[in-house]
Amino acid sequence: MRNTATLQGFAAILLWSVTVAVARSLSERLGPLTAATAVYAVSGTLALTALFLRGGHRTIFTGNSRRYLFGCGALFVAYMLFFYLAVGGAVNREQVLAVGLLNYLWPVLTLLGTVVFLGRKGRWPLIPGTLLALVGIYLVLAQGADLSWPGLTANLMRSPFIYLYGALAAVVWALYSVLARKWGGAAGEGAVALFLPVTALVLFFLSLAADEPRQWSAPVIGELLFLGTATFLGYEFWDTAMRKGDVVLVAAASYLTPLLSTLFAAFYLAVVPSASLWIGCVVLIAGSLMSWRAVTE
Repeated sequence: MRNTATLQGFAAILLWSVTVAVARSLSERLGPLTAATAVYAVSGTLALTALFLRGGHRTIFTGNSRRYLFGCGALFVAYMLFFYLAVGGAVNREQVLAVGLLNYLWPVLTLLGTVVFLGRKGRWPLIPGTLLALVGIYLVLAQGADLSWPGLTANLMRSPFIYLYGALAAVVWALYSVLARKWGGAAGEGAVALFLPVTALVLFFLSLAADEPRQWSAPVIGELLFLGTATFLGYEFWDTAMRKGDVVLVAAASYLTPLLSTLFAAFYLAVVPSASLWIGCVVLIAGSLMSWRAVTE
């Protein structure tokens, strides 16, 4: 069971590598809140169907603590909101790559969380590894401009809320990943099948107040069905891995996600990343790897 859950964590990483690019493409034609609502409506429908088919609806409430259902559920919804606001609200596709990588600070933050909340032992390389990952993010956010602090600040202030949403997404998902293990435990049925449709419902009400393009077409529906399915499988797999698998190993493998995501996004969105973004991506991965090697059971 532990090995199978760990493999599901690896599959989730591959599925998430395509999320940023397709989410941006959908957001450009539907708007970020409408796109997110539609994606999670599809994934939520699939999740509830799978839940009923395997009979998990009988124990999903009785088999999970209230802290997991409400605490992790709130974090789950918050992450989806921040993620789509960051990716969909970016002023251009070049900025999408930057906020996408900013979101991928969560692997390092998850490893830190396993030390703070799960009692893992962290050796001294955890600190330089975390700092190295932050240096990588610094280079990513510079966007090929002036690398000085005033230059970076000026770049960030052009659209501060977009970068804030990306950073909040990273923090919230790291908290969710760790607390799902702490509060959800290895037994019982996970509640992702509830979290997904609840997310769709919350985002739907928020989207009603938003003035978005909502340009529906056959290609849009195709992307929607693909991303909705990938989202369902990705989060279902990840929740299982966090509750039943090798948390440290899966979190470590996720250090490849920034590279895979950037490669796919650059291809799918037809964007040529700057040199500083590529260097920052590599430095972020190196910091994540160093952090992983510093954390033990």
